[in-house]
Amino acid sequence: MSASSLLIRHAQILLPSGEFILGDVEIRSGKIVRVGDLLTPPENATTLIDATGLTLLPGVIDPQVHFREPGLEHKEDLFTASCACVRGGVTSFLEMPNTRPLTTTQAALDDKLKRASEKCLANYGFFVGATAENLPDLLSATPTPGIKIFMGSMHGDLLVDEESALDPIFATGERLIAVHAEDQTRIRDRRSQFTGISDPAVHSQIQDNQAALNATQLALKLSKKYQRRLHILHMSTAEEAELLRREKPVWVTAEVTPQHLLLNINDYEKLGSLLQMNPPIRSPHDNEVLWQALRDGVIDFIATDHAPHTLAEKAQPYPNSPSGMPGVETSLALMLTQAKQGRCTVAQVANWMSAAVAKAYQIPNKGLIEPGYDADLVLVDLENDHPVQREDIVTKCGWSPFEGWNLTGWAQITIVGGQVAYDRGTLNTNVRGQALQFGS
Repeated sequence: MSASSLLIRHAQILLPSGEFILGDVEIRSGKIVRVGDLLTPPENATTLIDATGLTLLPGVIDPQVHFREPGLEHKEDLFTASCACVRGGVTSFLEMPNTRPLTTTQAALDDKLKRASEKCLANYGFFVGATAENLPDLLSATPTPGIKIFMGSMHGDLLVDEESALDPIFATGERLIAVHAEDQTRIRDRRSQFTGISDPAVHSQIQDNQAALNATQLALKLSKKYQRRLHILHMSTAEEAELLRREKPVWVTAEVTPQHLLLNINDYEKLGSLLQMNPPIRSPHDNEVLWQALRDGVIDFIATDHAPHTLAEKAQPYPNSPSGMPGVETSLALMLTQAKQGRCTVAQVANWMSAAVAKAYQIPNKGLIEPGYDADLVLVDLENDHPVQREDIVTKCGWSPFEGWNLTGWAQITIVGGQVAYDRGTLNTNVRGQALQFGS
């Protein structure tokens, strides 16, 4: 379909107000130009999409993914991951620096941007990773959504876990800092206590709630000390949520994953190491407190932490089994299913997965269905259910922890920059996303 002119007709359109109207959206040259009741088609040749029975939402912006390229392409690559994105209604993503080589320099960032421009069906941005030695790169690398710090669950150069190394990063510059908040010292100590246990459920005991809370407390302390923009990635515990409820400054944001909302330690019995991730899956109590914090605005938005591994890698006995699971294909449908069940509203889901992300990372013209905004959109079916099936999965690792879940709200048509990238099971692999830009 042409990028020059597109008309979506008879859709239930989510407006920026949170209200829905039945109407049309006209797109020209990748931008939304008109939104309203039954628009008159322009005189020039226009591609029409009949969206009768479908709901039009802003495309999902997934602000934390691990797409494995370069260096680990046997698990995933930028092409396969972006195909999985558009199948799931994800039109933009922010990717993490723990590839090989690490994304810790401008040269490594430029390499990723070039690869993405050639391969990605979705829009893209890449974090720059902090080490104890690369402060000049953290200040100058561009374009990037921010600095990623692994305070725990990491080894090698990307592990920055001592306050003496973290302090100068927080003290210097104004760029957003996103933290993986786990206390590496506590993890190391607790791992020695559980040596020899091969049950992957022990993972949630080793990397316990206190390990997460310790690191979040330290990050919050440094953020307050320097009034530095801080984002807490994949928050997983009730204790962290209650800490932020009491002490969250206006310049701090936080995210939660669907898996930390919907899965818990009782699922280890069925899923084993497929459930293993960092930070780990927690208790049903943590699920409920995180949900409430999300609804109350203590947690600002949702990310998947899409981190695929092959089934063969996951089949290794714990602790040799790697942590991480895929998520971009199922996140929107999972959350819209929760809306259908009354746990939240469709408008809240769209805010958590689009508008709030664009606001936090200052991504211009994304996240709303409004004239002047980029035409990154998804048409979803809120009336019919379909199970998560392994044979449907596009991500290269080929599995999902949510297999068998019956979900509504699956993406039917995904539009990136005014181009149809996915249409009811068919990928348009000629579509290319654009590099995202970020405010200062």
